[in-house]
Formats: sequence, structure tokens, C-alpha cells
Amino acid sequence: MFARIHAAALLGGLLAFAPAARAEVDTILNVSYDIARELYAAINESFSPAFEAEHGRPLEVNQSHAGSSKQARSVLEGLQADVVTLNQVTDVQILADKGLIAADWQDRLPNNASPYFSLPAFVVREGNPKQILNWGDLAKDGVQVVFPNPKTSGNGRYTYLAARAWAEREYGGDQAQVTEYMKKLFANVPIFDTGGRAASTTFAERGIGDVLITFEAELATIKREFGDDFEPVVPPVSLLAEFPVAVVDTVADAHGSRAEAEAYLQYLYTPEAREIVVQFGNRVDDAEIMAAHADEFPPVELVTVEDMFGGWERVTKEHFAEGGLLDEVFLAR
Repeated sequence: MFARIHAAALLGGLLAFAPAARAEVDTILNVSYDIARELYAAINESFSPAFEAEHGRPLEVNQSHAGSSKQARSVLEGLQADVVTLNQVTDVQILADKGLIAADWQDRLPNNASPYFSLPAFVVREGNPKQILNWGDLAKDGVQVVFPNPKTSGNGRYTYLAARAWAEREYGGDQAQVTEYMKKLFANVPIFDTGGRAASTTFAERGIGDVLITFEAELATIKREFGDDFEPVVPPVSLLAEFPVAVVDTVADAHGSRAEAEAYLQYLYTPEAREIVVQFGNRVDDAEIMAAHADEFPPVELVTVEDMFGGWERVTKEHFAEGGLLDEVFLAR
């Protein structure tokens, strides 16, 4: 099992912050990724009364959801996010690179500012008729695979990287075999939706595909919404998918909402929030909580972007830049 660094304690109190001479805000905006709608609706229902009980005044958290990379672009273009809760480190980092978020954003909260994590996993149709159990099965003839476009979706990028990481190990780093596998996998994708929730709709509602690849966290939502026609399959090896969060400093300072925004993100690390997070299919760095839900989370070996690909900066240049390795397999479809 992949080990993560546990935070000994959050700095300061859970929701406490020093008073300041400023107008108190009563709303903040959380800009988030598309499959987290229900998760953050539930978190907000827990956070808002906790905040009011602590401070004697209400705070409403408004939400915006779309593909993670699309949301990052929207913030760059002026969407007034007090906080972002995205599903890819690079989507927050680009905001830092452009000066909207402080350069040390990953040091402000535990676990590199990732309060929970997940991994790419599979959803198959009842009975798993194509016997899809591992990444190699996705490249077989006659298998239709659904996942979002890696060019527009963090979910899709994690899928691409998880598949490539499996192939790198399976073929001992032989790049010709890795590329051939990736081309077969991409050729088996009938449609590329722009985000994870749209891909889930394509698979579950439109009946397209034999297998959906999405975050493990989405498996519970599909099961809950669409019933017993689908089965989850967690492959034995997958890729750690971190979900980074950050205060958008330029917006929070302009709105006077920094204290409220920080309180909201700190709340994500509390036992109450983590229990909600786990109920929505995510994993957390809390041994007690995970032990209580052990039957819901199969063991899986998690590899990392850093170990397999040299980090996100290198991945962005080598794989996701125009003319990179993603284009090599994407354009061969």
C-alpha cells in the first residue's frame, strides 16, 4: 500500500482565525471539478452550521463545477473563486505561476494541500461480460473504453498516466511496446467527453462502452444513481490521484474573504469532513477512518507521477504539451 505523510496537527484552531478590522463576508465561491458536485454539497451542509456555531454568523459556500483544467482556465479568465478544490496539481500550479495563488500553496496545508485522494478505476456492466480486470484488458479487440479527454480533463489525464504507468512496468520500459499498447487503448475509445461526469453519463445513461475509467470515488456515485447494472473493478495497480486545494489569494484579498476561505479549506481535514469524503468514495490519510471502511476500499498498489514520470512539470512538457507523447497516441486513433 502506498504510504502518505500524515499531518500531526493543523496550524491554529479548526475554524478559528484572528479578528480583523474588515467587513465580514457571508458567501465564498468554491470552484471545483465536475464529479465533486455531490461531495461538496454534503461538505457544505456540514461546514456552514459548524462555522455559524463557532462565529455566530452564517457563511454560505457557493459552488462552480466543470472539468478541472477548464475550471483553472476560468479562474485565470476572471471567475471569482475564493478557493479552488481541483483534481490535478498542475491546475492549481498554473494559477500560482500566473500570480493568483502564492508560490508556497502546497506548504500551507497537510499532505501537499491535498485533503483526500483517489485513483483511476473501472466500472463494467453487470457480470463483467468482457472480463476486464486490469489495464491490459482495455487494449483487447472488441472492448470499448470510455474516459474523458485528457486534453480537457484532469480525470482523463490521470487515466492516461495510469495506463501508461502500467505499460511501462508491464513492458519493462520498452517504448515501442508502450506506445503500441497506448495506441490500441485510445483506438478503443468511441467518444471523448470533456469531463468525468459527462463520461459517466455516456457510459451509464447512453449505454456506450464496455468499461468506464474514472476516479474510484465516482464508482459509488454511479452505483447509487444507476443501481445494480454496473460493477466496480479496482485494478491491482493504479496511480495516486491527489485533489489539491488552495485559497485564490488575489480574489480572497480583494473580497476580504481570506479568513473564511482558509477556515473552509482547514475544515476539509477534520474528522467530520473526512467521514463525508470517504462516504463519497475517496480515500483519506486517517488510519482509523479507513479501517472503519476497509470493506469498501480494496487494497491497491499506488504509483506516483513523481516516481513514474519525474513529476508534474516533466509530465506537462513531455506528455501534455503540443506534439507530446499524448498527441502521438491521440492522433493515431
